[in-house]
Amino acid sequence: MGYNAEKAQQKSFEIIKEPAMPALICGSLAYDTIMLFPERFRDHILPEQMHILNVSFLVPQLRREFGGVAGNISYNLKLLGGEPYPMGTVGDDFGPYQRHLDELGISTRYVRHMTGEFTPQAFITTDMEDNQITAFHPGAMAHSHINRVADAEGAKIGIIAPDGKQAMLQHSQDFPKRGIPHVFDPGQAMTQFDGDELREFIANANWIIANDYEYQLLQERTGMSGEQIAREVWALVVTKGGDGSVLYEDGKVTEIHAAGVHEIKDPTGCGDAYRAGFIHGVLNDMDLETACRIGSVMGAIKIEHLAPQHHRPEPQEIADRFEAAYGYRF
Repeated sequence: MGYNAEKAQQKSFEIIKEPAMPALICGSLAYDTIMLFPERFRDHILPEQMHILNVSFLVPQLRREFGGVAGNISYNLKLLGGEPYPMGTVGDDFGPYQRHLDELGISTRYVRHMTGEFTPQAFITTDMEDNQITAFHPGAMAHSHINRVADAEGAKIGIIAPDGKQAMLQHSQDFPKRGIPHVFDPGQAMTQFDGDELREFIANANWIIANDYEYQLLQERTGMSGEQIAREVWALVVTKGGDGSVLYEDGKVTEIHAAGVHEIKDPTGCGDAYRAGFIHGVLNDMDLETACRIGSVMGAIKIEHLAPQHHRPEPQEIADRFEAAYGYRF
């Protein structure tokens, strides 16, 4: 689908006032412990000494935030007027996150509490060049396969984001069986899967979104070229941070330039914000170039704030930022 200017003018941001359609967001809900290292990793990690790596980073700034891919995507989709339903498993310490979601009006109907487990925890260290080193404790996520797509009522679209391995494989089978189109977002979970499993994800997906590193890894693990992967799905999107993103659709390659950023503060959760924007565009029957551009704007707004869920732009601000970046309103 190419860009239609007349249609784009009709698809103004006022669309968020219409009844939202449910989106099932499968993935982790986690606490993010975010540490800011006021130097550069590359000045402390010597390539020739990698075989005896033993480093410690002094991090004067530390915060504990609400995160996890399902939580972050749901948060951003809610900002856009969507109706997200996160699906995941959490532990005994989920209380503060539950209250946060309740205040936002995000349903936890498909979020299961696993007694005796911790809610998944990510420990993220970011340096002054926005490079990140992350350690992740899955906790209750190890039980995420108890959730079933079949239990979700009325979902119009879904996304399989990083989660427990068995759950991701199961959801990949269940979405097509239920006739629900879905995005495959392999993210940091890609290393859990072999080539055959990844080829199955690709065969079952309608859209794939991956960053440029994940895209290269996906090709290496599957033995498929980028063109072959793109032919298997309705569209493939490769995000490249400040260099924008690339949309592969119907044999056409479209470069999407990044929306402008006023100030870079924290890249954590920017990819999730992008995915929420993309889902919003698809749900509202916009062309995929516009969907990617909404994702870019949401990522730009997110990177200007600390933590994955601190930005709270008004609808008018999102619409204005979009128009400033791309010359039309959606």
